[in-house]
Amino acid sequence: MTATEAYLRLASARAGHRPCPPVRDLLPVGDVTAAYAVQSTWVSERVATGSVVVGRKIGLTNPAVRKQLGVDQPDFGFLLDDMVCPDGVPVDITRLLQPKIEAEIAFVLAHDLIDDVIGPVEVAAATGHVVAALEVVDSRIAGWDIGIVDTVADNASSGLFVLGPDPVPLDGLDLVSCAMTMSRGDEIVSKGTGADCLGDPLLAVAWLATTARDRGRPLRAGEVVLSGALGPMVPVAPGDHFRAHIGGLGDVAALFTGGLS
Repeated sequence: MTATEAYLRLASARAGHRPCPPVRDLLPVGDVTAAYAVQSTWVSERVATGSVVVGRKIGLTNPAVRKQLGVDQPDFGFLLDDMVCPDGVPVDITRLLQPKIEAEIAFVLAHDLIDDVIGPVEVAAATGHVVAALEVVDSRIAGWDIGIVDTVADNASSGLFVLGPDPVPLDGLDLVSCAMTMSRGDEIVSKGTGADCLGDPLLAVAWLATTARDRGRPLRAGEVVLSGALGPMVPVAPGDHFRAHIGGLGDVAALFTGGLS
């Protein structure tokens, strides 16, 4: 059982555009640290070949999503520059393998988060603005047959993300009670509030900032943080047009074209 074998299995799935079996059989049972090492190897390889880290994502913050995937703790992954999709601009679905979508609150940092103690107050002070966002999650693991080790190794099942057009300062916003509604066409497909994201999106970002600092890659000014799903994730198919509205933050949209290969 080796992290190298797990990395190569996931790399082959990405290169061949074909989902692979889970990697948990290649890593010690429940060894999240080993899974993050696999993730880190992939990120380092991408950066070495020209990609730029633009932020982080928090996964598995919503109890409905954890239930959907059968995992019991949050995780995180890295956001790269080629994952960014402009609001409302069609996305070629063939870039993805098994896409699902979820609505989130994104934080854009104005200051580093490197304090000895990082809580909601420190996160708020470091935040430049927040914005409605859509995360298109994806898994290189066939059939989304994942445990925590699989998704961590697979960069927290990252795919693409869309930021809404309206940056909003945190002042006066109650992120816990912000209501989210996501529609596919005219059908409402996901609903939730900020309370569904680890109880408070500020708490979720504080968890990430502390974890990232302790792992030697602290959150830096200018980075985007996707704080976690506000409602259940929804499968994506060619032709789907999603729009999410988050109270106080406005709308964000994504349209998918092409066909799955």
